[in-house]
Amino acid sequence: MTAVRNHPLVTFFVLSFVIAWGFVPFGSFGAFAPLIAALIVAPISRGRAGLVELGRRLVRWRVRWYWYALAIGVPVAVHLLAFALDGTTATVSAGTVVLMFLLRVVNPTDGALGEEPGWRGFALPGMQTRLSPLATTAILAVVITVWHLPLAFLAEGDLRSNVAIIVVGTVAVTFWYTWLFDHTGGSVLLVVIAHAAEGAVQHEGLLYMVVWLAVAVVLVVVDLRFWLRPAPVDATWAPDVPTTTARAR
Repeated sequence: MTAVRNHPLVTFFVLSFVIAWGFVPFGSFGAFAPLIAALIVAPISRGRAGLVELGRRLVRWRVRWYWYALAIGVPVAVHLLAFALDGTTATVSAGTVVLMFLLRVVNPTDGALGEEPGWRGFALPGMQTRLSPLATTAILAVVITVWHLPLAFLAEGDLRSNVAIIVVGTVAVTFWYTWLFDHTGGSVLLVVIAHAAEGAVQHEGLLYMVVWLAVAVVLVVVDLRFWLRPAPVDATWAPDVPTTTARAR
């Protein structure tokens, strides 16, 4: 218990890897591992207040309407642009996409709800307590990319291509999720929505990931001051968890 309290982030990362990769020998992957790791480490390392803070981030819905529009609109725009660039068209109906999106929002075994309470709800604010958003995101991008790598071996197709897709895509969306999280007062809910929207359409070719990389570059270049200065207070670990939700932005 003392080790967990002294090194909560290291413990969280170790658990996330052990739980997720523990399914690989059986031909699967524990995408829900970050959620489980956060639920274990948060109360041990930060007490009941840490668990409450995590829960409040997950239901932090009081943000300006345009953040919801961006959370859904940016992934949709990336999909549409990628389809246009590679000359293909989506073969699924709008109803199927909406249903898939809604299922991903509430399914704790899926990437959206299974990952974001851990990566963005626990690790990101903890790291941003000491590091800038840029430094935090760069480190987190590497960690999450390595965490995803077993999927390259589980997926069909060329291994090098699978690895390239995972590396480019994961690094890119990590910057997008940090930017969204910090600009919405540390709302995990908005990131879950964005993650669910990103995966509602199965379009995961390398070109699609390159479009996401372009989005990440634009976010860094256009909003460079945000990335270099200290993270917003409500997007970091607070010494005392506030009794009210963060202000709407």
